Amino acid sequence: MKYISVKEYAKKWNIPDRTARNYCATGKINGAFLTGKTWNIPADASLPSKVKEVLFSNSQLLNQLKEQKDMRLKGGIYHRTQIDLTYNSNRIEGSKLTHDQTRFIFETNTIGLTEENINIDDIIETNNHFRCIDLIIEKAKTKLNESLIKELHYLLKSGTSDSRKDWFNVGEYKKMPNEVGGNETFFPKDVPAQMKKLLLQYNNIPEKTFEDIIKFHQEFEVIHPFQDGNGRVGRLIMFKECLANNIVPFIIDEDLKLFYYRGLREWENATAYLIDTCLTAQDNYKTILKYFEIAFEENK
Repeated sequence: MKYISVKEYAKKWNIPDRTARNYCATGKINGAFLTGKTWNIPADASLPSKVKEVLFSNSQLLNQLKEQKDMRLKGGIYHRTQIDLTYNSNRIEGSKLTHDQTRFIFETNTIGLTEENINIDDIIETNNHFRCIDLIIEKAKTKLNESLIKELHYLLKSGTSDSRKDWFNVGEYKKMPNEVGGNETFFPKDVPAQMKKLLLQYNNIPEKTFEDIIKFHQEFEVIHPFQDGNGRVGRLIMFKECLANNIVPFIIDEDLKLFYYRGLREWENATAYLIDTCLTAQDNYKTILKYFEIAFEENK
């Protein structure tokens, strides 16, 4: 009989290595045995029957994000994603918090020592963004809808100075016209219909591609449905939809910020600008996945 390693078994079934090792140690995989400190698993061994029923996803990345989120595990892909995605998305929108301060907030609920004045909204929105990431992990497989999008906005802006303004409409579409980068967006009265139209078109795509997700993001930002927070909500949606469709997600970092803005601005003339920027960001995230030994499809 042919035997495989814990790592090979974990990759085959899209589960974390530690989970596969635990199945061996608790006798859940028939025929698995130790040689020294190494587990040998029958190559044709399946997942334990009860595990098949509760497996969160067929994506190893999503399974690890969910498991590590539930464990509140530090030092893994969940921990890294929370800090990097929150830091970079907030910095794009003008947050002055450093990467270390973002990490301190996540790990210790403090910002560490600083000689500079810190905007309280930056701290609140950072903490709120962590909650938004938890939500997109939990609801990664849920069909994208207006309720979920509004919930993300509500979580992001709750407790901020904006939330105390009656006209700001936290968790609901905007009441007042706004611009983005000096460009006009849809009027408040047109937003509900435009969002329904956008979601209908998107959800009618049977197998969504990387390009479909980017296109949705660009059109979402043109509508600009909320008074503020559209960029962060939009990037959270992209991350969620990549997870939902077993596509490697990505984080737009500061080095890509100007290219990202150019891509959004020039979409109608050259879609390649934004797509190439997002592909570069995806390559960066793939490097992180390789470090954590998380399997993914190279072409997705």
